Amino acid sequence: MNQQIRRRCHPACCKYANPIVVFHQPAVSLFPRNLIGRLAQAKQTSPAPCLPPPIPPCTGTGKAGDMAASGGAYAADLPAVPEWLNKGDNAWQLTAATLVGIQSMPGLVVLYGSIVKKKWAVNSAFMALYAYASSLLVWVLVGFRMAFGERLLPFWGKAGVALSQGYLVRRAALSATAHGDTPRTEPFYPEATLVLFQFEFAAITLVLLAGSVLGRMNIKAWMAFTPLWLLLSYTVGAFSLWGGGFLYHWGVIDYSGGYVIHLSSGVAGFTAAYWPPPDGQFCNMLGYDRERFSPNNILLMIAGGGLLWLGWAGFNGGAPYAANIAASVAVLNTNVSAATSLLTWTCLDVIFFSKPSVIGAVQGMMTGLVCITPGADDMLLIGLDPSLERSYEKSKTNTTAASRRNGIYSLSSSGLPRSRRRRASPATVPTWAAVIMGVFAGSVPWFTMMILHKKSELLMRVDDTLAVFHTHAVAGLLGGVLTGLLATPELLRIESPVPGLRGAFYGGGARQVGKQLAGAAFVVVWNVVVTSLILLAIGLVTPLRMPDEQLMIGDDAAHGEEAYALWGDGEKFDATRHDAARVGGGGGGVERDGTVEQRLSRMGAAGVTIQL
Repeated sequence: MNQQIRRRCHPACCKYANPIVVFHQPAVSLFPRNLIGRLAQAKQTSPAPCLPPPIPPCTGTGKAGDMAASGGAYAADLPAVPEWLNKGDNAWQLTAATLVGIQSMPGLVVLYGSIVKKKWAVNSAFMALYAYASSLLVWVLVGFRMAFGERLLPFWGKAGVALSQGYLVRRAALSATAHGDTPRTEPFYPEATLVLFQFEFAAITLVLLAGSVLGRMNIKAWMAFTPLWLLLSYTVGAFSLWGGGFLYHWGVIDYSGGYVIHLSSGVAGFTAAYWPPPDGQFCNMLGYDRERFSPNNILLMIAGGGLLWLGWAGFNGGAPYAANIAASVAVLNTNVSAATSLLTWTCLDVIFFSKPSVIGAVQGMMTGLVCITPGADDMLLIGLDPSLERSYEKSKTNTTAASRRNGIYSLSSSGLPRSRRRRASPATVPTWAAVIMGVFAGSVPWFTMMILHKKSELLMRVDDTLAVFHTHAVAGLLGGVLTGLLATPELLRIESPVPGLRGAFYGGGARQVGKQLAGAAFVVVWNVVVTSLILLAIGLVTPLRMPDEQLMIGDDAAHGEEAYALWGDGEKFDATRHDAARVGGGGGGVERDGTVEQRLSRMGAAGVTIQL
């Protein structure tokens, strides 16, 4: 900075000012009148704040721009920062992927391990852990490209490996999303980011499905089930609705997984719980669990639910594939719906059962998050100038000008001037829609779980451990239908490849609702059939249901481990020995555990009550 600018700078407003300059002012009187006068005088004589020196035009991004200005080779020297990379979008997408991952690990692991009885804490947490780990390997080997690759069938993509460096560092693209004059989806980050983000969705779907069979399915059957279901069921729903399949091109809206994730996991979980039904003395276990559903640690259950809630910011906020306004509104709508649903569920518990249930509050939170997922952004008008849309449709040469994922545009300042965007007005952003969806999310699944479930012979027969059918399948279907009612025509014009669609509340009649119901029917039928075939095939090799002895004892019989060490120096508490010693049997409790049959015999002789 030159000396002339230094002399004009005020030392209190500019770091470039001369620090040794001292302003001598007469002493200010303590009288208010003189104080006001002195302050007014100082205001008149103080120099105006200055601005920092102008920054020369940048020809690139960060160090790349400096190198380009000095004649350096951009691509050769910095291949990790290509011209198409948007650092903000990439950073947000990786953050969103991490948030979704936290929902599974440790969110659902903690939630599952604490919401079940103590004897199933280890088994439940391990089932979630195994599903998460096995999904990643299957996803990068073949699953990702089946869900988001080139089209093979109207509902399936071509299988392929997503591990080569050349594939992972190229710009992300969903080839099958191209339609008409609209180019394919091309986010401003590498394929590796997209692979990671979509893996988290695939993994959490299987983890949610596990909630239906916790403490019921043979762990060996579960280990075989997870990779097969991911490949044969999840990839079909993902490609059909997100990857450019026939439901996407037909106009079915699923913003962030109400159908692909929640409806699929709820229906598949219900089907998985149907095939290994309890028998013998366990035939009424479902009714027993519903009447006396005692978590082993309610505080940890709330903590796991809290991680799930906060992680949903990445779940819905990452769906636009960009750090844009759509992500902001989606995150806000998500939280509004979750809070409304939690309060609605709690109020219903108080009205009908006189007490607020903590488990019910967590379930209400869950249904609110699930219900808003199909349409978290469907109450937002992106705010594109109509002339901008027309010019975009006409100009297809600059593919960096816009990208599209399920109809959400991500604009690049290099291709489209900021001045040509307009803000969404309150009239086109119905902020009340998330509240309405939250009220329905907290009441409809509550009714199906608390009222309809007890009157349905089929629902009572199926041993759905955590009622995933109600909290995910019912809530996901409800969200999809409400999306067909509340979606604005402006948004559907941008989102859907089918022209002329609008929600029923905007004069669209039953057209969009019908599409949403038809899409849900496809997801339901496919999951019921494929899940059944997978389980029947696995049942030929290994039993689907745990043996009765393991069901009675729990983690110690299934894994040889227990969640809580309650005896000695981290030793397991052996009820057979210590209870026998207390009643005077078992030789003072010094014998070894022996086989499961021997332990059961000693427990019966000692009068130990077995908790179901």
